[in-house]
Amino acid sequence: VSLWGNKCDLSISAGQENSQKTSPIDSLNSLQAFVLVDDSDRVWSALNSPQRHAGPEKPAGARVDIVLDNAGFELVTDLILADFLVSSGLAHQVHLHGKCFPWFVSDVTANDFQWTIRQTMAANHRWMSKSGAQWQKYVKEGVWCYHDHPFWTQPHEFCDMAADAPDLYAALQEADLVLFKGDLNYRKLTGDRDWDHTVDFSTALRGFEPAPLCSLRTLKANVQVGLQPGQGQKLTTQDPNWMTSGKHAVIQFHSPKAE
Repeated sequence: VSLWGNKCDLSISAGQENSQKTSPIDSLNSLQAFVLVDDSDRVWSALNSPQRHAGPEKPAGARVDIVLDNAGFELVTDLILADFLVSSGLAHQVHLHGKCFPWFVSDVTANDFQWTIRQTMAANHRWMSKSGAQWQKYVKEGVWCYHDHPFWTQPHEFCDMAADAPDLYAALQEADLVLFKGDLNYRKLTGDRDWDHTVDFSTALRGFEPAPLCSLRTLKANVQVGLQPGQGQKLTTQDPNWMTSGKHAVIQFHSPKAE
C-alpha cells in the first residue's frame, strides 16, 4: 500500500484532484502484475536479520529509516507502514526523513508530518483517532524520529552524500534498512542517467550503500534499471509511456552486506 500510495502525486495529477476513493487493499492483487521488479523477499530478510542477532546490548527489531516523498495520502500510508513495523516487532525504531521545504511542491515537511498526526488523532473514526494517538506516542517516546537534513533539497546525487553530507551518511549507516520512497529519490539514487534497462541496480547506485536499502517507486520518469533482458522492449511495445504514466512500480533492493 505504501508503494502504490506514491501514485497520488502532483507530478501525475498536474494539480488536478488525485485522491484515493477506494480501499487500496482491495486493489493490491490486480496491481501486482504491474510491479516490474519485486525484491520483497530480500527486504523481508533484511528486516528479520536484526531479530537473529539481538542480544543483551542490542534490542530486538531493526532500525528502519524511511526517506519520505509526498504529503497527503502517501504520507498516511508511510506512517501506517512505520506503525506496522514497530507494532509487529520488526523494528524498534523508525527514523523518517522529510525536507526542509516542499522542493517539488508536495514533498513532506515537518509541518506536514505533525499536521497529519494531529488530523488523524482528531478524525471522527475510532480506529483512525486511535492510530493518531499511537503515532503521537511514538514521537514523544522517541520510537519515531523525524529529520529534515538540507542535503535532501540540494542538487547532489545520492552517491555524493558521503562526501557532501557525511553526517547524514553516517546516520543512515546506523540503519538496518533504508526505504527510499518515490520517483525523485529513485532518480537521485541512479543519478537520473539514461541507463540501459538491464543495468544492475547496484551498479546504478555507484557506490551509495550506507546500509541495506530499498526503493519503493511508481515510475514517472525516463530512468529504470534492473529489468530482465527484453523486458523494457516488451513494455515499450505494450505502452510507449510505461516509464512516465505512474502505472508501473518497482521494489528494488541492494545491500552492501553478504545476504
